[in-house]
Amino acid sequence: MSDTALHTPETLRSRSESVARSLPPLLVEAQHLAATILLGEHGRKRAGTGDEFWQYRAAEAGDAYRSIDWRRSARVDGHFVRQTEWQAAQSLMIGVDDAASMTFTGDKSRPSKLRRAQTLAMALSILAVRGGERVGLTHLVDPPRGGEAQLIRMASALMDSHEPGDYGAPKPRVLPVGSRAVFFSDFLGDPSAIETVLGQAADRGVKGALVQVLDPQEELFPFDGRTLFESMSGTIRFETLKAKSLRGAYLERLAERKARLKEITRRTGWRYHCHHTDKSGEPTLLWLYNMLDRAR
Repeated sequence: MSDTALHTPETLRSRSESVARSLPPLLVEAQHLAATILLGEHGRKRAGTGDEFWQYRAAEAGDAYRSIDWRRSARVDGHFVRQTEWQAAQSLMIGVDDAASMTFTGDKSRPSKLRRAQTLAMALSILAVRGGERVGLTHLVDPPRGGEAQLIRMASALMDSHEPGDYGAPKPRVLPVGSRAVFFSDFLGDPSAIETVLGQAADRGVKGALVQVLDPQEELFPFDGRTLFESMSGTIRFETLKAKSLRGAYLERLAERKARLKEITRRTGWRYHCHHTDKSGEPTLLWLYNMLDRAR
């Protein structure tokens, strides 16, 4: 299909209507959650912020052409952006793991891990935008932006993208120097990938949090007798006649995983938080809101 065909009024109207039909549930849910958090001053609180020069950074994919400092760039090979402290401190990048394992829910009365992660991500983004900040998704090449239109773009992107495989890991494509970031996942995959990403983030002066989203069944392991365990993608299957006998070993490994995540965040200056899908999202959102405020 040609570019012209992609941008005809009929095609754009059809795509807009399709997006409009799918977005409201997520946005309404996120707005309701965000409304439970008392919005205080979320602007400039430190001396030396505002439009004062902070640093030059290498230009990244998605940076506007006009943002490049050509005088600085002419001195060396490469392009550089003149960044103020305000711009760096007010960028929030969010990553949501949408691999197959995140679609799990142990009960139809509970949201899936993915839906809860998406809702928390959008609610946090709403709070940030209303506080005058710029937000973006780590898996996109687009730089963080402010405004209601950006929230709609993010919600659309969260619902459209799906990572192949059973387990995902943060793969940030955009992580501005000095920004803040939050990664939502069950973090049941290879922890070394998380360790690498947080190490790189720390080197760029990026502070943030890991939010591990788990279903209560994954915490309790309430299985007994003959049980067939199958991954969400169906690629892994294991059957046992004595599921209860596996409970101790499973809980031990889960505790080890949490301990490793906490150690990774401790070493890199990040924070760790565990959220369960049978609980309200409000305490986790409030924790994130306060944590990010302190991370300025």
